[in-house]
Amino acid sequence: MPIQTAKLSDPAVRAFVSALNAHDRDAFRAVLAPDATMTDDGSERDLDDWTAREIFDSNGHMEVEKETAEGRTLVARYRNDTWGEMRTKWSFDVTGGKVTRFETGQA
Repeated sequence: MPIQTAKLSDPAVRAFVSALNAHDRDAFRAVLAPDATMTDDGSERDLDDWTAREIFDSNGHMEVEKETAEGRTLVARYRNDTWGEMRTKWSFDVTGGKVTRFETGQA
């Protein structure tokens, strides 16, 4: 059974997931630090290009199954129009209420 987004422990991660699922680019960008970085399956990616392609242009959606590390690590069912649905792991670094880095990949 998925964890309701509103019940995620970390406020920045909660805002990240909420913005992602709402397809709200402005809210998503607001939760990220200006110099935020990311990886996908261990490879550094251009954050703007990746999020446009893998989240916003392909209707990305995350259903969180589990959270650990005080809410900064998630296991989720992630789906988009390009790849379908897959089980993924997301890890977040948060500083000053902003996501400074996230790492995602198949779980």
